[in-house]
Amino acid sequence: MAVTDKPQAAHAGTTTGSGGAPAGNRRTRRAWDEAPRWQIYLPLGVYLVFTIVPFYWMVLFALRPAGATGMLPWPITFDHFEKVWTERSFGVFFQNSLIVGVVTLFMTTLVSLAGGYALARFNFKIKRGFMLALLCSQFVPGALLLVPLFKVFAGIQMINSLGSVIIAETVFQLPLSMILLSNFIKNVPYTLEEAAWVDGCGRFRAFCAIVLPMLRPGLVAVGSFAFVHSWNHFLFALMFLSKQDLQTIPVGLNTLLSADSVDLGALAAGGVIAALPVVIVFAFIQKYLVTGFSAGAVKG
Repeated sequence: MAVTDKPQAAHAGTTTGSGGAPAGNRRTRRAWDEAPRWQIYLPLGVYLVFTIVPFYWMVLFALRPAGATGMLPWPITFDHFEKVWTERSFGVFFQNSLIVGVVTLFMTTLVSLAGGYALARFNFKIKRGFMLALLCSQFVPGALLLVPLFKVFAGIQMINSLGSVIIAETVFQLPLSMILLSNFIKNVPYTLEEAAWVDGCGRFRAFCAIVLPMLRPGLVAVGSFAFVHSWNHFLFALMFLSKQDLQTIPVGLNTLLSADSVDLGALAAGGVIAALPVVIVFAFIQKYLVTGFSAGAVKG
């Protein structure tokens, strides 16, 4: 019996179309393509309602005059924003959160870039164990680190310093950021670096000229994730900062709550101030963020 590597002929009972695909498969694809649009838009609409309505209520209370009950913010007033920005020191809180977020972004990106490159390009004995430790560290909640970190920072006299929050946020963000960047660097062909070495470039120069420009989506993803997390994180700032002029936005929002009464207008205005930078960041980096997280998670 002769052996051939050609595919067997189609069964006699199967009809094929002009493109060679079975007619049954074409009918299945056509039925899927012609599915009622409500099956797609209805779940998306429900999700959009549950996402947009809380933000609308927050903006409504922030722009609506005190005592008003209308469903539209009319007449529009900015008294609540002026109150929280000046009387409740939200201008200072905003500045402190911005310092913590930006410095954490740069420190996390630089350290995770160096560590990710080492994990992607070098082989050493404890590499597997180190990667396992990085993964296991993601299961440790930040609340368990408060007491050890407080004792460490108290010993080096860094309590009531923005540096303590920056270091804690950076350390907390490094494991995931390092794993993401290492996987992203693995997607860059190693032969490109070798070609640069042959042309006379050192390792650092080849990395800056060849690898670093190709890591832009991954760097944006890691940096934005570090910034947003440090901007929204409440526990570290509450634990390490007791002076009012050093507190951040999340702790400042907590000061607007009292046991007797809550100023909903001021609280909503503070929420808008806290959410606005995050919304702006994601609006500008959405494309890079999706590309970075998807590319960094493909190859391990």
